[in-house]
Amino acid sequence: MTMGQNGAGFEVSLDLHQQGGGSSKCFDDDGRLKRTGTVWTASAHIITAVIGSGVLSLAWATAQLGWIAGPAVMFLFSFVTYYTSALLAACYRSGDPVTGKRNYTYMEAVHANLGGVKVKLCGVVQYLNLFGVAIGYTIASSISMMAIARSNCFHKKGDDSPCHTSSNPYMIAFGVIEIFLSQIPDFDQLWWLSIVAAVMSFTYSTIGLGLGIAKVAENGKFGGSLTGISINAVTGVTETQKIWRSFQALGDIAFAYSYSIILIEIQDTIKSPPSESKTMKKATLVSVAVTTVFYMLCGSMGYAAFGDMAPGNLLTGFGFFNPYWLVDIANAAIVIHLIGAYQVYCQPLFAFIEKYSAKRFADSEFITREIEIPVLGFRPLKLNVFRLIWRTIFVILTTVISMLLPFFNDVVGLLGALGFWPLTVYFPVEMYIAQMKIPKWSTKWLCLQILSGACLIITIAAAAGSIAGVVLDLKSYKPFSTSY
Repeated sequence: MTMGQNGAGFEVSLDLHQQGGGSSKCFDDDGRLKRTGTVWTASAHIITAVIGSGVLSLAWATAQLGWIAGPAVMFLFSFVTYYTSALLAACYRSGDPVTGKRNYTYMEAVHANLGGVKVKLCGVVQYLNLFGVAIGYTIASSISMMAIARSNCFHKKGDDSPCHTSSNPYMIAFGVIEIFLSQIPDFDQLWWLSIVAAVMSFTYSTIGLGLGIAKVAENGKFGGSLTGISINAVTGVTETQKIWRSFQALGDIAFAYSYSIILIEIQDTIKSPPSESKTMKKATLVSVAVTTVFYMLCGSMGYAAFGDMAPGNLLTGFGFFNPYWLVDIANAAIVIHLIGAYQVYCQPLFAFIEKYSAKRFADSEFITREIEIPVLGFRPLKLNVFRLIWRTIFVILTTVISMLLPFFNDVVGLLGALGFWPLTVYFPVEMYIAQMKIPKWSTKWLCLQILSGACLIITIAAAAGSIAGVVLDLKSYKPFSTSY
């Protein structure tokens, strides 16, 4: 996500250029409608984008690392995220921080500050990451839909009954819904998504937290140990596995914090003066602080409730059977959130491919022609044949891959690892060095490079742990036949 890529919706300011005769009071220095965002709206957008399904794997991640390393790693990631987000915020305008040219997207900022090969590299990483998030969201939502079906089955037949269900029909259902929704062009028609997603992500995160606290109260003690999951026959974890799982936990936590991809877009909604970067730094501090407190609570309470046996996904691992209707509400909220979040993360990828194709094949009617379909009571729907076919193929592809690799924790860990270093650390650091013209080998330059290098090592370890997890899962797995 942040699935953590994590996340939910954010609005993108309307691209309305000044139609002659408008006064400068209504428009910003780039001729777009005056931006109205404040510290609080930007914080709300960031929190909505960050607190996503990544929160559900935090109890598992804390269980791998233990009571000392778990919270320490979360705190470390929150600090790195805050610091690099502040660097990135300084790159919203090129040149002068108050009057310089605005960059509307992450890619534009990379283009303006670094240029050349790095832009292409950033594009590849960013769009691969978005593609991965779409797969992660499909897996997570199908697991939640299955959890609702199984929870109702347990309620009817008792907690000991097997209640096996296959994830495939749920993945296909999710895919069908996304095919319809993906035909809605542009973000600005999705303004309500942000609100729905925010409400849903807080609903399920709070239910997860509440159930964890209730379970701790019921047990009358805190589970877990200082060093994390025990190496013994009960947990079935060997020494090597413990190392891999600890690495994978780093990826899961990184995923829960990843939102730098959309930071510039959020900054583009903020009014000035004061300069957007100042407001954005405050907003980042507020939102990262709120998120970290929330994550610490969710991770710690989940671990305290289940100890070594903390499930990979807190609300679907059946740590909680009752009250079954509350678990159902939480899982329904996850599904609704992910249906929206899938679109929010895929729209930039759709837009990129469509703009590129329109430029490359400008004469092709197949790509440029729009058919108007009248819709009763609404404005006519503009349907583009290329958009219909390409977006449908994309959704089908993500659904099929999800059916082949339905491992929530491993996929989340891998996504977190792959997106964390390049997008959250490397590019912001490099852009900041270029923007501020920091001399090579100066103290500040060295410190930034050490930060970047350390984060690269963490990323490689987390990716290795997640790949080891996938390999291990594949040993006992038949394609298209996953059931729980």
